[in-house]
Amino acid sequence: MGSRVRVPFHGRHVGAWVVEVGVEPPDGVALRDVSKLSGCGPPPGVLAVAGWAAWRWAMPLATVLRAASPERNVWELPPPPPPARAPATARREPGGGSVELWRVPPARDLLPMVLDTLEQADGPVLVLVPATGWADRLAGRLRRRGIAVASSWAEAAAGWPVVVGSRAAAWAPVPRLGGAVVLDAHDYSDRYDAAEVVAARAVADGARCLLVSPCPTAVQVVGHGPVRTLARQEERAGWARIGVVDRRGADPRTGLLSEELVRLARRVLPGRLVCVLNRTGRARLLACASCGALARCERCGSAVETAGTMLVCRACATERPLVCAACGSGRLKVLRPGVSRVREELSALLGTEVGEVSAATEVLPDTPVLIGTEAVLHRARRAAAVVFLDFDQHLLAPRFAAGEQALALLARASRLVGGRDQPAAGTVVVQTRVPDHGVLRAAVHGDPGLATELELRRALDLPPYSALATVKSPDSPVLGGVEVSPLVTGRWLVRGADHTVLCDAVAPLRGGVRVDPDDV
Repeated sequence: MGSRVRVPFHGRHVGAWVVEVGVEPPDGVALRDVSKLSGCGPPPGVLAVAGWAAWRWAMPLATVLRAASPERNVWELPPPPPPARAPATARREPGGGSVELWRVPPARDLLPMVLDTLEQADGPVLVLVPATGWADRLAGRLRRRGIAVASSWAEAAAGWPVVVGSRAAAWAPVPRLGGAVVLDAHDYSDRYDAAEVVAARAVADGARCLLVSPCPTAVQVVGHGPVRTLARQEERAGWARIGVVDRRGADPRTGLLSEELVRLARRVLPGRLVCVLNRTGRARLLACASCGALARCERCGSAVETAGTMLVCRACATERPLVCAACGSGRLKVLRPGVSRVREELSALLGTEVGEVSAATEVLPDTPVLIGTEAVLHRARRAAAVVFLDFDQHLLAPRFAAGEQALALLARASRLVGGRDQPAAGTVVVQTRVPDHGVLRAAVHGDPGLATELELRRALDLPPYSALATVKSPDSPVLGGVEVSPLVTGRWLVRGADHTVLCDAVAPLRGGVRVDPDDV
């Protein structure tokens, strides 16, 4: 089972996987010979979880199996290295694994938790981190301790002691897990939740799985609680010092560059200063300086932004001269500046070079000041200070998990500057007009428990007390047993009592239209 093959289908030969053997074909279906064997594929344990994941996140099964397969054909597996120690002898029962949810502050070194899992495991250990750079660094630290870490799909399938990877490694072809660790388990950047996939694999294999996060999500707390924490003083010390700048009474002429920001920059430079603004471009919202009308596209009505000497619509790419469509004035003022515009202003204000970072940035600029979208928090390794220029766009985003995601950004910033107990620790500064928000209170006190939303979610019937999905379809989907309501043009919100009800209801849509469970 799991082997990759090619089979005849509608006059051509297509790639496929052997997912079951000894199956009787339905009436009226004739068996055909396999055209070609294409090498090794996912082991049986991965196949079982892949079927569940395809149902749970409304994906074609082929999409999941493709992620679990090697990029190139693998015909044989290398012999695994000899074990560095005698394996644990504890007996494991299939389906008898356990999942532990740990809340660990962002500036704490997580390597001891990985090493402890390795010590207790009786088989290969799978370790997941959010990014490939982090995976490479962690693998290097383990190898320097004499631990064999798989460096290829074939080595993972052969049973190497440790497999370290980014979220895609949730489908690593480990035949049977001896243990698993998911670091920053709150990070959900794929179409599926890699932490839940690894947890399901560990339970099926009878292994211990640790979900480690500085700020576990409400779904994780309810699904895998109780939350295990460090001592209160130790957890608080692992969060950065966070300053909150109340912008409610600020002079609007200062824009996003407050006096507090300037003082901070002069104090930390020439150390690295990182500024975060989750708006690309020069200006994301313009208005006429004469009549006050918003600059909108004449074709589709969306907001336009500047591109050189023209106004360009982000939605339909329509261009027009830099003039007001209502009164013809050529004077436009910026209501919501983007990263490029603020970079120019910040460089002029501080008198130093400022680098711009986005998701498309390949090489991090070697400048004392960086400004960019939240991608800059993943590109930079260390910083003397991190400033969120407009944190309200995260706190008040139109998503039910906006608070959790905002706290995760503060955790990431805390990791860049270091915990408050470290001698050379930096500072995180948040500019906001809602300084009493629970997320900010939790980060300032280093106590993510203060930001819990369980009671509010229960009252509003939001996950984890219900299940939600968005469906991208021109027409309202006809589904039974769930509630369907419109969001914006071409998108629909589907609500079910739980994931069993929801996923069964949207299963007929899989492969026909885009369905995103949990992405609301």
